[in-house]
Amino acid sequence: MNLEIQKIAADKKKTKPVFDTSLGFGKYFSDHFFIMKYDAKNGWHQPKIEPYRQLTLDPAAMVLHYAQEIFEGLKAYNSKNGIFLFRAKDNLTRMNNSARRLCMPEIDIDFVYDAMKKLVLIDKEWIPTARETSMYIRPTMIATEASVGVRVSAEYLFYIIVGPAGSYYPEGFNPIKIFVSDKYVRAVRGGVGEAKTGANYAASLFAAQEAKKMGCSQVLWLDAIDQKHVEEVGTTNIFFRFDDEVVTSPLTGTILPGITRDSVIKLLRSWNIKCTERRISIDEIMKGSKDGKLKEVFGTGTAAVISPVSELHYKDEVFNVGSGKIGDISLKLYEEILSIQYGEKTDPFGWVEKIG
Repeated sequence: MNLEIQKIAADKKKTKPVFDTSLGFGKYFSDHFFIMKYDAKNGWHQPKIEPYRQLTLDPAAMVLHYAQEIFEGLKAYNSKNGIFLFRAKDNLTRMNNSARRLCMPEIDIDFVYDAMKKLVLIDKEWIPTARETSMYIRPTMIATEASVGVRVSAEYLFYIIVGPAGSYYPEGFNPIKIFVSDKYVRAVRGGVGEAKTGANYAASLFAAQEAKKMGCSQVLWLDAIDQKHVEEVGTTNIFFRFDDEVVTSPLTGTILPGITRDSVIKLLRSWNIKCTERRISIDEIMKGSKDGKLKEVFGTGTAAVISPVSELHYKDEVFNVGSGKIGDISLKLYEEILSIQYGEKTDPFGWVEKIG
């Protein structure tokens, strides 16, 4: 495929927001986006970078009725050392995994990666330079065939939008409070929990609203069968430090195989910190809080990187985590990952690529 590039007229460019940590997350989008089409006859075709615009969908587009939709999230980082992408091909590989689970066509990773880099550089003026800011990149695929029959769509759109982002949580890199749900579930074994699809997030919204009313930032999900073992938080994977061991839930098909999760595991093990993937009961966590063995809890994800947790709210009780402050390992991981992402530190894993 040949990539067509159509740049926006200078007088049509958007007014940029103030580029600092007050940007928030997911509120602003740049002047251009990448888009291509798919149908059973032609495969992927008409790839194009063009001025940002609204999409036009038939009211019967299958994404609107049967939720054939997947997406990814990654970032570009701008520092004095250049513009960097972090594990971008791993995100696109995961997107293909999601596509297979949702019966959607896979993308050519190398082609899309090249188009993504071109898009980022065309809109590089939209990448903030302040630390803890970045350009958020959202690849998305939706089913567009007009039909209300329950089956796999024969037509799709794939597109990438980008925009400046600051801290995901209003608290920034400060401890958050988490509500543990023992009433609602996010995903069940054999379902689509390991795919990055909108249905998983839709299922989480009701409990998230309850958590917000309680002053909590996120929901910690338990397994859907017994509701005894922790899985993940609404927007992040989650880790628990018991004394000198860091533990996280295994990938058994019900949680997202996070890129940041994998990065954290590799970093911890490279530092000779014991990091174990195993089932963790909520009772073990509550007991650890009471007897002082639970030293740290933190979430991991692209948007927030590392999210320290100060409190767990479960069954009308509040369980404190460590001292309630940012833990040593949480802080070290946060600083290490950011330093690699901004090209400030040697990357021993080959995770970053300088693109500009």
